[in-house]
Amino acid sequence: MSNSEPILVCSPRARRITLTVRPSGEVRLTYPRFVSRERALVFYEEKRAWVERAQARARARQRALPTLSEEEQRAEIERLRLMAKRDLPQRIERLAQQAGLRYTKLSIRAARTKWGSCSATNGISLSLFLMQLPEHLRDFVILHELCHTVHHNHSPRFHALLDKLVGGREKELNRELRSYAIR
Repeated sequence: MSNSEPILVCSPRARRITLTVRPSGEVRLTYPRFVSRERALVFYEEKRAWVERAQARARARQRALPTLSEEEQRAEIERLRLMAKRDLPQRIERLAQQAGLRYTKLSIRAARTKWGSCSATNGISLSLFLMQLPEHLRDFVILHELCHTVHHNHSPRFHALLDKLVGGREKELNRELRSYAIR
């Protein structure tokens, strides 16, 4: 993990400049079309101290992880996949009914960059690595994705709905979730 320059991505979907530090320490700088590459790089320089702290946290997490062989990694993924297939379909169905929200389909993938996502057609994809989270955070991620079936963005209305569904604890749960990394 180095302090190398970020990977620059000019995205037509981006609405603002964002910085992401991956568990590997890789830095991704995403910016909208209407922002110049130079302005995005200025933003990165302004946030460099934050990036370095995030990379240090990522290094600490990596050191804390046991090193598994490729065969052990495959076996662990299959173990998590079986657990996810037993747990997540019933969990999302129960939470959707309780919240009065509807999704079109569920897929479970070995996604390592996101805990979950919701498509424009309200299909929800969940990472099998959710099985490494405590149950209350699994529920939080699922409710987050279910809220996207109503609001396909992160608008104030989206956050108000999610906060309501988690009993006013959205910020607290978000902070707790950020302390976990997909491995």
